Amino acid sequence: MASRPPPRFVVRPHDAAVPRRRWWWLGGAWLVSMVATGWIVGLAVHSGTPTASEHRQVRALTDQNESLQQQVANLQRANQVSDIAQQSLRSSLTEREEEISGLRADLGFYARLVGSDTQKEGVRVQEIRLRPIEGTRGWNLSVSLTQNARRNDDIAGIATVTVEGLRANKVVQLPWASLGDAAQKEGIPFKLKYFQQLHATIVLPADVRPNRIRIDVTPDGGSPVTRTVAWSDALAGAMTKTEGETDAKP
Repeated sequence: MASRPPPRFVVRPHDAAVPRRRWWWLGGAWLVSMVATGWIVGLAVHSGTPTASEHRQVRALTDQNESLQQQVANLQRANQVSDIAQQSLRSSLTEREEEISGLRADLGFYARLVGSDTQKEGVRVQEIRLRPIEGTRGWNLSVSLTQNARRNDDIAGIATVTVEGLRANKVVQLPWASLGDAAQKEGIPFKLKYFQQLHATIVLPADVRPNRIRIDVTPDGGSPVTRTVAWSDALAGAMTKTEGETDAKP
């Protein structure tokens, strides 16, 4: 009798507990991993917790930082106060220098007027002042003329202005006719016994850089007077630097 060939398929009963066991193993492994992770994190947190000594050190450093910040703020305020005091001092010194300069000018003015018993000098240019007219090429000019009080007589005449400067790096002279008012083309008239202040407005060309200003005073029947000062000195009202000064003689 011939033997049977082995069957191609074998039918076994289904065991539902196998997948459940697999899921239990997977769940248990996950739970163990979570517990281990929590334990590690707890150790890390516990090890990172500052001690009481560390708390004191942090507090001491914080107090020191606040103290240093306060010291810096105090130094800044002290520096600001010092700057304000220095500015005030410089301003006061500038005012005192201006007062001293004014007193010296007044002293020279009155000394010129009074003179000595033997001096009876004629007219003299005592002071030249320039003030710029903002936004223009114009300048307000004032010229103080004096005469020795011991002359005791009036003197009249004409004063003219000449400006010397640079144009395209060449020296040029601008006469009164090109500077002053057309109504006073002959000059600025004056008449005084002791002193007089003349006023005029001059206008400079835009391409001229002024360097000096000269005042020519021509008394009627007397010798002319010339006084030249640096433009910067005229702006400051100073008469310390003069050139070509001559006084009219009696």
